[in-house]
Amino acid sequence: MSVIRPCPAAVWRKSSYSMGQDSCVEITDQFPGAVPIRDSKTPDGPAIAASASAWTAFVAAVSTGTMTARAR
Repeated sequence: MSVIRPCPAAVWRKSSYSMGQDSCVEITDQFPGAVPIRDSKTPDGPAIAASASAWTAFVAAVSTGTMTARAR
């Protein structure tokens, strides 16, 4: 993962599971091969970027409940 600077032109979205809460992570799909992730409480702050494959694996692990204690 790497830290990236704010991207004001990016279109960010929250999970539909956030139910309108303010403390969520947001992602943008506008960077092929990478998934920038930011804290919705600090939209002008930095974001971290994960590879698309790492993000897919993370979401799958969370969805299935297979994350190990070490990964948490």
